[in-house]
Amino acid sequence: MNPLQSRAFLIPFDQIKPEHVEPAVRATLAGAEAELQALIDLPGERSYANTVQPLDDLLERLNRVVKIAHHLTAVISSPELRVAYNAVLPEFSAFFARLPLNAGLWQALQRYAATAEAQQLTGVRWRHLDKTLREFRRAGADLPAAQKARVEELRIWLAKLQTKFSENVLDATNAFELVITEEAELAGLPESARAQAQASAESKGLTGWRFTLQQPSLLPFLQYAEARELRRQLYTAHVNRASAGEYDNRPLLAEILSLRRELAGLLGYRDYADYALEEGMVKSGSAALAFVRDLTERTVPYFRQEIAELTALADTLGLKPMAPWDLLYVIEKLRKAKYDLDEEELRPYFPLPQVLAGLFEITRRLFGIKVTERPITQVWHPEVKFYDIVDEAGTHLGSFYADWFPRESKRAGAWMNAFITGGPSLAGFAPHLGLMVGNFTPPRREADGREIPALLTHREVETTFHEFGHLLHHCLSQVEVPARAGTNVPRDWVELPSQIMENWCWERAALDLFARHYQTGEPIPEALFSKLQRARRYAGAYQQMRQLSFGTVDLALHILYDPAVDGDVVSYAQRLMEPFNVRPEFAHNHFLTAFTHVFAGGYAASYYSYKWSEVLDADAFTRFQREGLLSRQTGQAYLESILSRGDSADPATLYREFMGRDPELGPLLARTFGADDPKRVSTS
Repeated sequence: MNPLQSRAFLIPFDQIKPEHVEPAVRATLAGAEAELQALIDLPGERSYANTVQPLDDLLERLNRVVKIAHHLTAVISSPELRVAYNAVLPEFSAFFARLPLNAGLWQALQRYAATAEAQQLTGVRWRHLDKTLREFRRAGADLPAAQKARVEELRIWLAKLQTKFSENVLDATNAFELVITEEAELAGLPESARAQAQASAESKGLTGWRFTLQQPSLLPFLQYAEARELRRQLYTAHVNRASAGEYDNRPLLAEILSLRRELAGLLGYRDYADYALEEGMVKSGSAALAFVRDLTERTVPYFRQEIAELTALADTLGLKPMAPWDLLYVIEKLRKAKYDLDEEELRPYFPLPQVLAGLFEITRRLFGIKVTERPITQVWHPEVKFYDIVDEAGTHLGSFYADWFPRESKRAGAWMNAFITGGPSLAGFAPHLGLMVGNFTPPRREADGREIPALLTHREVETTFHEFGHLLHHCLSQVEVPARAGTNVPRDWVELPSQIMENWCWERAALDLFARHYQTGEPIPEALFSKLQRARRYAGAYQQMRQLSFGTVDLALHILYDPAVDGDVVSYAQRLMEPFNVRPEFAHNHFLTAFTHVFAGGYAASYYSYKWSEVLDADAFTRFQREGLLSRQTGQAYLESILSRGDSADPATLYREFMGRDPELGPLLARTFGADDPKRVSTS
């Protein structure tokens, strides 16, 4: 049997090869087509069991194969794997594009919706039917035949372009390296960054220190390296990835936006943002843009204060005028000067195994779950770990893979994905299966043979908690309809369960469970913890403006941008970014050509959701602060109202169920600036 088609809970990743992709996808597609036709041709009365359930089942089988193949292109990309995946990409894209345009299927669903059984549905089954019908209409089910054909064509072509965009970013990232052979040019760099760079050079058969555009290599260099010219080289390469040569994404930007505009128009929407956000919490592009603009206006005064401080320090450091490649360096210098905090001081207290143990202990106390590692061999890389999650009754709720360290065959960033969505059924509880991926500083071996574990920055600890929040949303789901379970929720709701988990990384009671020096076992000294707390808001306005700039550009490109009026898309984005930067010229780069979240990652017209979810997470965390950071009662309430509920009810309703009211903006402003604002954020 083709291992990519295996239905086993443990996916045989160790057996799946590039040559399995095309036959597996095509065979599964053929089966799905046959099942779909049988569903359409079914005589007699329509029911949930013979109409909705079979549709869900055939989609689950096809999605599983496609998800696994796509996952492998992200973690062990190779030319052979890409060729195989891209060969079948148009075929399964066409199937998914045609599905809601199939007149026979649409008629079958409408016939079922008119039955007495359908009219009596309640709870999540009613919501699933209602949302399925809406999804079909939104996808063009009621369009004339010619327009349906164009919609299908647009979706297939968009899938191809978005995949190519992502490949170009990965290839452009890997194409650059900075090799240093003079130790004097490493001045300022912490030992951890030097050791990692030396190991990277050795892995390539090089002498010296090798730096790349992978985050664990890039960020320490930009933060600490005193060699300004080398910072310029690394920074310039990073912000101009995929903007020229064989990996040039500039033509793809304009084409993707054009196709999205046409698609939205065909489907009856004013713009792509209105189409993308209709089913979310904010409901429209204009509402999302209003939210981003309002928060920007509130942030600007704090941002100006921060920039004035940074500019003054840059002048004293001889960096006049401060350049874009100086910014992180100056931010780190000012952090040290104001708070006597060097992020590298914290690394020894965050060895990855201890961070995970602490994370699992926190979630045990809050939600009554136990996470244990299980050795398995069916993995895509030897570094991959595997874990099981069980509740206090011993029920196997789910399992997950964890892949923590960068590779050239692996895309950058951190993410969580779902492979299997289980949940309650007549046969009992079916466990979920997912994964967490990071690109953290890897462990290393010293010259004397000593093993140094993966030591994380505090930000990497937050990232670990963040992705595990997504994983909990998936694995603790108790929704009986998989399509409405776990993380299958609106984009501006999905980040709440992830972002709220980051809050525990700042609390002494939580940190004391795991933040201990990897050599001495001592907890973080009180003086160092106090410095961490005092510095929490440091550069908060800069970070917030950076996120708001991305959200603003994303929404503007999908609402306001008119190529006939606004010209080149990169130049347009640069103009929009200028007010969010230290000086206008800081925005004059090609960040857009590597903006995979928006052009390849599913966040088109939705990047604002990170800030929207920060409003929700800061507000929701106030209940834990009032009732107990590790309160099982509060954790259970959060689990029952939000974490286990998926899309079984409207997100605003679920939020009110947990908090007893609508979200408020004040807690985010207080967390970021020390300011308060009682203004409420509308969710309608």
